[in-house]
Amino acid sequence: MTAKDRETEEAHLSNNISAPGQAGTPCEPDLNISSSGAARERGRNWGWMLSGIICVNILILGCALVSGSAYNNVDISTPDLQVFLIIIIILTSIWMVYYAIYISRKENAVVYKDGHAGPVWLRGGLVLFGLLSIIMDIFKIASYVGYLHCDSAVKVAFPVVQLLFILVQTYFLWIHAKDCAQIQKNITRCGLMLTLSTNLVVWMTAVTEESVHQTTVPEDPSNYTKIHGRSMYINKAGYGDEKCKCSHTSCSIFKQAYYYLYPFNIEYSLFASAMAYVLWKNVGRVVDEHGHHHIKFRLKDIFLGPVAGVLLVVAGLATFIVYEMEMQRDDSDDDDREKAVMMHFVMNIVILTLMSVSTVIGCAVFKVDHREHLSDKNPTRSLDVGLLVGASLGQFIISYFTIVAMVATGAKGHLNRLNLTGAILMVIQLGLQNFFIIEGLHREPFHEVHPVVTVVANPYVLQPSKELSSLEGSDMDIKPSPVLTAHSLHGHTAEHRPKLLWKRRVLKEVCSFLLLGNIILWIMPAFGARPQFDHDTETDFFEFNMWAAVVNVGLPFGIFYRMHSVASLFEVFLTS
Repeated sequence: MTAKDRETEEAHLSNNISAPGQAGTPCEPDLNISSSGAARERGRNWGWMLSGIICVNILILGCALVSGSAYNNVDISTPDLQVFLIIIIILTSIWMVYYAIYISRKENAVVYKDGHAGPVWLRGGLVLFGLLSIIMDIFKIASYVGYLHCDSAVKVAFPVVQLLFILVQTYFLWIHAKDCAQIQKNITRCGLMLTLSTNLVVWMTAVTEESVHQTTVPEDPSNYTKIHGRSMYINKAGYGDEKCKCSHTSCSIFKQAYYYLYPFNIEYSLFASAMAYVLWKNVGRVVDEHGHHHIKFRLKDIFLGPVAGVLLVVAGLATFIVYEMEMQRDDSDDDDREKAVMMHFVMNIVILTLMSVSTVIGCAVFKVDHREHLSDKNPTRSLDVGLLVGASLGQFIISYFTIVAMVATGAKGHLNRLNLTGAILMVIQLGLQNFFIIEGLHREPFHEVHPVVTVVANPYVLQPSKELSSLEGSDMDIKPSPVLTAHSLHGHTAEHRPKLLWKRRVLKEVCSFLLLGNIILWIMPAFGARPQFDHDTETDFFEFNMWAAVVNVGLPFGIFYRMHSVASLFEVFLTS
């Protein structure tokens, strides 16, 4: 490059950088750009810090109120907690309505969208759990109305407000789950942290209410294994005061109905919290749309995994129903209860063993799979991995406490040996599944390569319809035929889909089986299975209060882990 060329290029760059009508050296715009960038960085850090402070304060205050209302000797009543929940729910709803209206009226308010955030199956799950939560609130309203003559009206107002909140939030997250907000960033960050903390406080309230009523210390400590938590929960959840009688005869029916819908409300709050966090991380983010692959869900060529998984779910449901019915029977003797607990332990051992074996197969396939690892930073994937590892700690804690109790007591008796085996298998299965899911989430999606088969028609072969007319002519006008491909030949027939590679097929079989296995492992504890209290070895070893605290802390995270694993395995299935 000559000196003249260099001068020309420098002048061209100077003109491009400088604004029209501005005088000065080329270095001045660089200083302006760097100063504006520093200002934007300070504004972003300020927004993150303020939103984090809001979230932490709401969570700590909510945790204090939830913990205080859980104990009878603390002068914090359930209406006091519900007043706090109503306030933050109304504030969150107002912000979501404001955001939706502002975005709809502002042109180019959302320039970028994160293709990985809020997939349709996740939003569909949110809608399903939201619908069931609305039904739960309707049952609560119908039940609580019967106590208005002798109890606080706040207990009726809270489910009404929560029902409206679920409607607003579900619409908000369905429409705006992929947004990367570029305007009013600090206000948006604070609003999203308010949404996140509100859902977490609602989740803590539901989990604490359920756990405390299922593990209430009995008056006779020697009879703790004979008390069934579910009947106690139905009698005490919501009111629990025998002095306040319901004014209509359907209260008990509604109580039993909304009890079975509690797990869906708990999962709804967690789904909404996760989606709000991803939205918060995406505020101000510039997303490359070309990096996202549109993947379709297909079950073609997949048979063994889904069939085996469905059989596992059916068998698990059958044993779970028998186990729960036996635990609820008032006239059931110790031998029948022991057989029911043993059946539950054996079923869990079978499920965990099959899932562990299939996970080992999937990990072995990953070793021979040559797909590249994803290198781009994505808040959705980071959140998935963090939640997966963090939520699994709850089940790890329960399993290791069980192992210590069983080994220390010598694991005498078949129930103790089965319990020890199940705890060890649970630790193995959790570790293997975490590795498999994390490895699958960080692999590039498979890309189908359709081989193009080139077919060249013979230019000297005449069409039968034109053969005679061509022979009559004096000069034969022969034009070479165009090159045809297999796609053009079969374009008007059935679409050609090559069979899956063996590695893809094995991974899809493993993912589908693990997905269904996690569903049954979610159903059993979410709907009331508590073998930790039906079998008394851990309670004798650690004492009731300590063991109840371990289970009440660890089990909600273990339940969430199974549902989150279902979502993550579905993602791995789609990319395999």
